[in-house]
This record gives sequence, C-alpha cells and structure tokens, in this order.
Amino acid sequence: MLLDLLVIGLAITIYPLPVMAFVLVLSAPRGVWKGLAFILAWLACLVAVIALVLLLTGGEPPAPKSPPSTAALAGKLAIGIGLVLYSEHRRRRRRRGGPDSAPASSGSAPGSGSDSSRSSLTSRMDQATGWSAAGLAVLLQPWGMVGAAAATVVEADLSHSESFLSLLAFCLLATSSLLAMELYMVFAPEKAGEALTGLRAWLSDHKDPAIVVTCLVLGLWLVGRSLYELTR
Repeated sequence: MLLDLLVIGLAITIYPLPVMAFVLVLSAPRGVWKGLAFILAWLACLVAVIALVLLLTGGEPPAPKSPPSTAALAGKLAIGIGLVLYSEHRRRRRRRGGPDSAPASSGSAPGSGSDSSRSSLTSRMDQATGWSAAGLAVLLQPWGMVGAAAATVVEADLSHSESFLSLLAFCLLATSSLLAMELYMVFAPEKAGEALTGLRAWLSDHKDPAIVVTCLVLGLWLVGRSLYELTR
C-alpha cells in the first residue's frame, strides 16, 4: 500500500494544472493567505476521501479475493486504463494542433491561451477571495488520481501504526509542491516571486507534455499493479 500511495501522491503533487493555478493564487494580492486557503481546502479533500474509505471499511482491509477487495482492484484498474487513454487523447490533440497546442509565436503558449486570456485570468485572481481560492483547490483536485488513492486506502489496517504513517506520507507528498511554494513565498517573497514567474512561464510551454507523461506513467503503474493483484 505504501509504495502505491507514494507513486500516486507524487503524480498528484507534480500535476501541472493545480500547480499553475496555485502560482496565480500566490501572485495575487494577499497571495500568502489565499495560498493557505487553497492548501487547507486541498488537504481537506484528501483527508475527507481517506476518512470516507476508512469509515466504509471500518479500518480493516477486506480479505484477499473477497468481493470488496476485487472491486477496489477493479476500480484501480479502470482508473489506470482511463489515465492511459486520457494521456493518449492529450498527445493526439497536441499533434493535431488543437487549441492547447498553439505555437508561442502566434501569441499564445501551449495550454495557456492567448495573452489576453491570461491577463483576464490574472485579473480575476487578483479580485478573488480566500473562499474562491479554496473552491479552486476543490475544482482542480485531480480526482481520478485521488480515486486511485481511495481504492488503495481500502487496504489500510488501522490496527498497525504503519498504515497511519502511510496515509500521512501520502497527504504530505500530494501537497508537497504547494507547501514548498507557500513557504518560499513566506520566507523569501522577492526571490519567490521571480521563481514563480519563471515556473509559470515554463509550465505554460510544457503543460501538455507534462500531463501526458504523468498520466501515462501513473496509468501504466496502476494497470500493472492491479492486474498483478487480480491474477496472482
């Protein structure tokens, strides 16, 4: 369980869309407080999903090959296949020159829209409140990956401290990129501002490849692990 949760948590924390949104949140007026609201809402979603699964299982993993265990593995397999298919969809759309893959020379960066669209988004974020930032965290949570984590948490056994540590490690890892940016902005705001501007530009140019690779790698991992558990 621990290895699966760590792989899923790593995929969540490097997924580009929430990171790009969080950079905008931090760059807005009172960005540190809005960023804190974003992180708290993000963590609340993870904790709520884990708590719901543990409530359903009673903190005890189902017996191997039992219907609940098989259903959890089947769900993880379905999510893995979905991530692989989504990765291929993004790759093909980029190759066809879809709206998210317009060249930078035409006035738009891949995945970021036109300059006017980005300016409008920045303006809206400047006017956003802490509640808006929290709502954005909920909307941008990669729920497919969180669902894979939920299917993995079914294996948690709360009678052992290792399960608590595994769940804690997952939550921290899945939030680590946001926490790192938040702390950087708190302790070195000027340097952080410059670094976040560069990060935003890099993500604008490389968002689609990053999404394709992240979804493909995680999807293949989930498919392989699920098939192994189902057929052994």
